[in-house]
Amino acid sequence: MSTEAVLPELASVPWRERTTPTTLVRRGQWWTAYTVGHVVPFMAAAAVLVLLNPIALPVALACFAHAWIIPELYAFRGANVVRRKPAANARPERVAQGLLGDLLGHDERELQRTTGLALERGALGVWLVGESGAILVRRGGRRVHCYCVGVPDRDLPPSDRIAHLLLALRTDESGFATVANHAFSGAPWRLRRRLSAEARAALDAARRAALV
Repeated sequence: MSTEAVLPELASVPWRERTTPTTLVRRGQWWTAYTVGHVVPFMAAAAVLVLLNPIALPVALACFAHAWIIPELYAFRGANVVRRKPAANARPERVAQGLLGDLLGHDERELQRTTGLALERGALGVWLVGESGAILVRRGGRRVHCYCVGVPDRDLPPSDRIAHLLLALRTDESGFATVANHAFSGAPWRLRRRLSAEARAALDAARRAALV
């Protein structure tokens, strides 16, 4: 009988397959195919328009623009899961920051204080945990998965919400990835373009950690 801890929130999503390295690979392949399926028709339409009639170049350029914008919008949605929100009250946040720091190592603590994202190494890859979502950098650093997940109590300061999510991740990493809503999967460079400067630094650190 397994004694591994299981997140109770899994009971609310019984239809979801539990996340494993295999399902992550499949999810990434599906996401790539889905994106290509949206982009290729616009690219093909642009090429056909130019071949049929050069006068249609402006319309063809609009098709090319759509083909470029669609993946960028997906990446923007992924970046939104770790976008920082201002703390409503500075004093509770300072206290929560100290408690969160106790859960992290020295380097991870400094990274979180400067970027707002807590780095956590797991079996599925390297995580960056924010107050309302997380980024998973797969081993090798060539693909990222973005998840939207939150804490029910919206009155908690940001660092308390991060601590709750971090503890849930440590309790059941696979369950955490299963319960969270998948928002984006793709190349780190595409996501990086849509992140804030602080979050970019955290992503760079996670990619370096994913190479070890």
